[in-house]
Amino acid sequence: MPTHGLTFDTTYTDLPPCLYAHLNPEPAPAPRVVILNRDLAQFLGLDFDGLSAEEQAAMFAGNALPKGAAPYAQAYAGHQFGHFTMLGDGRALMWGEHIAPDGRRWDIQFKGSGRTPYSRGGDGRAALGPMLREYVISEALHALGIPTTRALAVATTGQAVHRDEPLDGAVLTRVARSHIRVGTFQYAAMQDDPSVLRALLSHTIARHDPELACSKSQAEGLLHAVIARQASLIVEWMRVGFIHGVMNTDNMTLSGETIDYGPCAFMDAYNPQTVFSSIDHAGRYAYAKQPHIAQWNIARLAEALLPLIDEDTKRAVVKAREVVETFAGVFQGKWLAMMRAKIGLADAQDGDAALIGDLLRWMQTSGTDFTKTFRDLSRPGLLVAPTAPYDHPAFRGWYTRWQTRRARDGGPCPMRTNNPRIIPRNHIVEEALGAATAGDMQPLHDLLAALQDPYTDRPGLERYQSPPPPSRRVYQTFCGT
Repeated sequence: MPTHGLTFDTTYTDLPPCLYAHLNPEPAPAPRVVILNRDLAQFLGLDFDGLSAEEQAAMFAGNALPKGAAPYAQAYAGHQFGHFTMLGDGRALMWGEHIAPDGRRWDIQFKGSGRTPYSRGGDGRAALGPMLREYVISEALHALGIPTTRALAVATTGQAVHRDEPLDGAVLTRVARSHIRVGTFQYAAMQDDPSVLRALLSHTIARHDPELACSKSQAEGLLHAVIARQASLIVEWMRVGFIHGVMNTDNMTLSGETIDYGPCAFMDAYNPQTVFSSIDHAGRYAYAKQPHIAQWNIARLAEALLPLIDEDTKRAVVKAREVVETFAGVFQGKWLAMMRAKIGLADAQDGDAALIGDLLRWMQTSGTDFTKTFRDLSRPGLLVAPTAPYDHPAFRGWYTRWQTRRARDGGPCPMRTNNPRIIPRNHIVEEALGAATAGDMQPLHDLLAALQDPYTDRPGLERYQSPPPPSRRVYQTFCGT
């Protein structure tokens, strides 16, 4: 099949063969493209308009890959809910690394394309609902300005997958700056061959941090870079009330992109202990715990890198610990700056942390909606004729302190660019996915259109902007495997 703009220059398979396995996707009996991301295709310099519907379906289901693709599955390990496991792409295959017109390198990967050597007894397939969910939420995060993998297409296979019940099978085509994870380094470290770990480090630096190529402390430099990217990413999640739901080490990319959209969700009423995932029984990955888990995951990366940090293990541990312990300060500084921006403060002054903390405590006590509250604060005259919940004395007192603080500020800080009007509300996402899996894609297309410009007030989108009534609140989300 022609390339249609795809320019492959795959370097991952230059690494030691223990890190991947070449194989082809399993054929789909009756594929059909359900949705194609033309905006992303244009960004990548791709043009599929010359393909018939049947040819597009064959490509995005894995029946006919484009010229230059040499599919392979990646091996990696991971701490899943704190327990170490040897993993790998159990239902994913990389097409290869595509060079976009701007020179940047992108992984293109199938998800749901069949069994691999790492499937561990699974069928290697995916269901339509979870693949569309990843499409919707990843595009929402992209529109919100948050680093994320993106979905290029979803195609049905014409073959059922069996979970609790038979479901329509589907393949997602995913794009990322890379799929190198903390778990990739954990897997390399388990090979008891320093050359494997060293090769992976060199590859990762070349891909994401080329300025470290001449550094005498490459492993420590990479740790610092990952800390900066991950701290920024988690801060961005928390800015919009996003809860990833499954922050295992195999779901933390070194590129700093959000990956894996299984049981993720957006918080409605503010509560730092909010959990949606049906499998997170102990609340390990609750909203407020995400920065602590990120640091825990980075500590696992540091453990894997110990042989490359220093030949002396004791010295390596001391050096690694010193780097990992910087995460809390980096995160706190970024979080405080983000929260200042959310309440319209341009500079830093004493007392800001207390002001922010008091607002969050009031929001938790009163059960106010996270997204709506911050958006309402940008509305002039909020207390001219206040309605619930803003007619409460505790809020009035906070509001007066806030206005006094803003009067002392060093300059304007536009709140609306930091506080979205629209997020993918869980109840509306579930509604759209239910319609799509029943054959009606229009609600999903309407939702995607609403999510494209989340910071602008637009008429006719009130249903996407409003918190759910109690009867429609979503309390649990589920992993798509």
